[in-house]
Amino acid sequence: NVISIIGIILLIGIVMKNAIMMIDFALDAQRQQNMPAREAIFQACLLRFRPILMTTMAALLAALPLMFSWGVGAELRHPLGVTLVGGLIVSQLLTLFTTPVIYLAFEKLVNSEHRLVEMESNEIESRQMDQD
Repeated sequence: NVISIIGIILLIGIVMKNAIMMIDFALDAQRQQNMPAREAIFQACLLRFRPILMTTMAALLAALPLMFSWGVGAELRHPLGVTLVGGLIVSQLLTLFTTPVIYLAFEKLVNSEHRLVEMESNEIESRQMDQD
């Protein structure tokens, strides 16, 4: 259904905005206040929860009339409403629970990569010193 696909595109925009708000706040806290990643994403979740919830609730309440519509043209609006309401509820939960986990996983990956590069550069330096 084309109308459902339009609803999914709307959902992608809202979900990405919510995740970007949370990650941007966490990165800013890490850089400006030298917070560890876990503390930064925790603070981001606490402080960005209300704005994310308000955005989601506004979109959800706007989609309820579409979902419960009747009359002429309701067969076109109903799939959009169902897609938006269901998707917003699921995406709210996923955003709040998976974004911090993914953020910390990427942070761990970056830190391990930095350590690997640092170990390799130290090894190269020690080889060069041994040759001299």
